[in-house]
Amino acid sequence: MTVVVHGTSVTGLNVDEETRCAHYHDERDIIAIKFKCCGKWFPCHECHAELAGHAAEVWSKEEFDASAILCGGCGHQLTICEYLACDSVCPHCRRQFNPGCARPYHLYFES
Repeated sequence: MTVVVHGTSVTGLNVDEETRCAHYHDERDIIAIKFKCCGKWFPCHECHAELAGHAAEVWSKEEFDASAILCGGCGHQLTICEYLACDSVCPHCRRQFNPGCARPYHLYFES
């Protein structure tokens, strides 16, 4: 299922208008991630694994200037560096992101 969130197509299972999905649907689960491997936006690694048809690739540290995080609250696209430094708050609309999203960091970004 693909949903347009603030002008960006996000693919996932049961995606809502703020990027929550079947796997992560807490009030603060409002980010989508652009996957390096395909350039498509997904709410989480599980949606990508189930729908993309290929293995995920992680963003290298040299690519952390890429806009790869979408705030589902306002549509602002953050670079990976901005996201990692934002303390789980969108720098544009100030909405809170789920701080638990840091746990699967290694699935998206090089350590």
